[in-house]
Amino acid sequence: MTNDGSLRERKKRQTRQSISDIATRLFLERGYERVTIAEIAAAAGVAKMTVTNYFPRKEDLVLDIAEEFVALLARTVAERPAGEPVRDALRRRYAEAVARRDAAVGFAGEPFVRLVEESPALAARLRELFDLRERALAAQLAAEPATAGDDLTARLVAAQLAGAYRVLFGEAFRLIRAGHGEEQVAGILAEAGPRAFDLLATGGE
Repeated sequence: MTNDGSLRERKKRQTRQSISDIATRLFLERGYERVTIAEIAAAAGVAKMTVTNYFPRKEDLVLDIAEEFVALLARTVAERPAGEPVRDALRRRYAEAVARRDAAVGFAGEPFVRLVEESPALAARLRELFDLRERALAAQLAAEPATAGDDLTARLVAAQLAGAYRVLFGEAFRLIRAGHGEEQVAGILAEAGPRAFDLLATGGE
């Protein structure tokens, strides 16, 4: 890619992030359902079509890491070192995400958490993203030599592994809503993550 191309891509990313930031601020101030796309466009100084080009779904103005969120588990499995078990790779990635205070595993400010949980549209979109993440993981697992195209096994394993991430994400939101600070949340999740993956290995016994 030329320097001009790199500059254009960087400008697009900056524009996208700016629109998302402005939209989230308006949603936090007035409520998700009370803010229109036209108002967001006006506040961002862009055309309404520009907003919808970057964000075809209004919900993703808030949940603006949807693509990365959905791909996280499947990409972790695909890119893991040779010989590393799938469960170990996802355990490792979870620990890394907690250490980074990553939004993909639930780190956010209390106003943002409240915004998502109290909006039926946003809560529904988040559930959809969890489902898409599980399906992406199942598709990746079905391509793994260990499953040899066994779609049922791939879906069963994906449901368990993605389920652990979903429960831990919900725990992060619960802790934040309860008033725990970021460091407290990180400490609790750093202990809960290994426990969750150990339970997958033992079946809770």
